[in-house]
Amino acid sequence: MSAVICGSLAYDTIMVFQDRFKNHILPDQTHILNVSFLVPQMRREFGGCAGNISYNLKLLGGDPLPVGAVGRDFTPYRQHLEQCGIRLDRVLQLDDQFTPQGFITTDLDNNQISAFHPGAMSNAHLNHVGGIPDADFGIVAPDGREAMLQHVDEFAASGVPFIFDPGQAMPLFSGEEFKAMIDKSAYVIVNDYESQLLQARTGWDADEIASRVKAYIVTRGPHGSEIRAGREMFHIPAAREKAAVDPTGCGDAYRAGVIFGIMRGDTWPTIGRMASLMGALKLASPGTQNQHFTYADFAAEFREQFGYGLD
Repeated sequence: MSAVICGSLAYDTIMVFQDRFKNHILPDQTHILNVSFLVPQMRREFGGCAGNISYNLKLLGGDPLPVGAVGRDFTPYRQHLEQCGIRLDRVLQLDDQFTPQGFITTDLDNNQISAFHPGAMSNAHLNHVGGIPDADFGIVAPDGREAMLQHVDEFAASGVPFIFDPGQAMPLFSGEEFKAMIDKSAYVIVNDYESQLLQARTGWDADEIASRVKAYIVTRGPHGSEIRAGREMFHIPAAREKAAVDPTGCGDAYRAGVIFGIMRGDTWPTIGRMASLMGALKLASPGTQNQHFTYADFAAEFREQFGYGLD
């Protein structure tokens, strides 16, 4: 069974400034700001929501089919995903554009200055999900605005159950657009801050949103997560992490666990715990696609942490 993963595929260029921004920015001179930071440490990571979710789902033994738009510089990322055994026949390459990429500089106080170039993502709507023959499930994760609206409509028209995950794209939509997308979705997943924004934007409280989908999932970082399904509320504990190295991409790893569990037909308490463990395993590795384990490793860790096994 294939899961269609709609969202961004991006490069993340991460740099470390060995000082503090505040020592080099004069507050009373920001109207003529012109600064340059020497960044001797730099790494380039494979990222983007569709890439991250697909990578994590493949680790579990799933069959992800990423759908996104990339540019002429995609070759290293393509080779990485192909080596992971992830199909790329639904990734659209636009050779007159760059692959989306973020540039993030962090100082010694963990303050960040970031820039994001959407590149080919701005034309992600040229890629369609309607009529994909082996689509059993889907997720609409952050992407170009037109693409997200289109993917929601096409999944709904095709009868493919899917998760709506607005994430970083929250500012792109009006309350009425959110209402329409929620009503076409089978599941909605957000973090606790995004949940508050979604409720404010739609005028619907969490119970109202939950009543319109099969499950409304809200992640709360180290405090675990909550899953509202029907009349039931499931409080999911956070899994124990082996190390807290890098939280980037933990939410995408969690979503891969949710997709895998739903497609297996597991109960919500088990789905939530699988997702939580995926996030914890990601936390122990730098970047978003550098953790490595087999499904057998995952199942053994699940049993150790939660006291029962996965069938």
